Amino acid sequence: MKNQTVFITGAAGFIGSNLAKRLLEHNDSIRIIGLDNLNDYYDVRIKESRLEELRKYSGFTFVKGDLTNKDLINFIFDQYQPQVVVNLAAQAGVRYSITNPDAYVESNLVGFYNILEACRHSYDNGRPGVQHLVYASSSSVYGTNKKVPYSTEDKVDNPVSLYAATKKSNELMAHAYSKLYNIPSTGLRFFTVYGPAGRPDMAYFGFTNKLRAGQKIQIFNYGNCKRDFTYIDDIVEGVERVMKRPPQRQTGEDGLPIPPYAVYNIGNNQPENLLDFVDILQQELIRAGVLPEDYDFEAHKELVPMQPGDVPVTYADTSALERDFGFKPATPLREGLRKFAEWYKEFYMGKEE
Repeated sequence: MKNQTVFITGAAGFIGSNLAKRLLEHNDSIRIIGLDNLNDYYDVRIKESRLEELRKYSGFTFVKGDLTNKDLINFIFDQYQPQVVVNLAAQAGVRYSITNPDAYVESNLVGFYNILEACRHSYDNGRPGVQHLVYASSSSVYGTNKKVPYSTEDKVDNPVSLYAATKKSNELMAHAYSKLYNIPSTGLRFFTVYGPAGRPDMAYFGFTNKLRAGQKIQIFNYGNCKRDFTYIDDIVEGVERVMKRPPQRQTGEDGLPIPPYAVYNIGNNQPENLLDFVDILQQELIRAGVLPEDYDFEAHKELVPMQPGDVPVTYADTSALERDFGFKPATPLREGLRKFAEWYKEFYMGKEE
């Protein structure tokens, strides 16, 4: 990554900010252009604090703006001519897609199309252009697939939410552009990413807020859900490794490009039962001093049916990632939740004492 310019969308987001920080820490000569619209889908203070960290690095340039602004995207590509593009900006969340579908079509479809078009035109007039487009997909594309663990070889034609459908669409769009314009692209299906300064709409964060406020937490599918929780540092290491090795450009027998295209799962390969997860979370919240020692968890737990758009299990087959990059996420759930609980205490309660 030496002397390269990397364009990261969603740079104030959970994965984007951690990725940018890791790249800047490891590479003195890297230049990162970060785009984010800083929308208020969740607590903007968290986004601002992530950006504050990144602004300490001279190699970081922040642009406030939206993926759907095609002129702005084209300007960034013309001005900075990135060699690597990491598209992490998206409207996230399964349940929100049921009540706010427009946001998903605009950000995840129109926004991603703008990125693909800019990549395509980065080769105009003989320029070297984008050497690798890496983009966020999601484990939600697997829908209600019965076969586990989920493999990238599985058919994923049965999304159960609009969010999942937009992510599958991204993979299809990237494949078409890879084939037509020989753009090396890699999609990454993330599995339930968690950690310090994460997204407040994720279960572990929402549970913490509610428990601290003395409210009941709802555990869906009567606690019979399993999730492949993946710690943020593992996700970021996986993304960094993938960025460095784009799929190779090759010509097929027909004289046309064989699409330089790949998709990988990044997950912990170890699904955890939701009730066990909540149990570990409560222990770590007490340990960090977020909740009192005598907190009555049983009085604050409610087992409820499955929500529309949810799936009962997520479980990543990571063998392809191990084979091609020699990497497998491995942070234990307790260690990750401990770091989250300690961050939460400092960020939200530090000022109270």
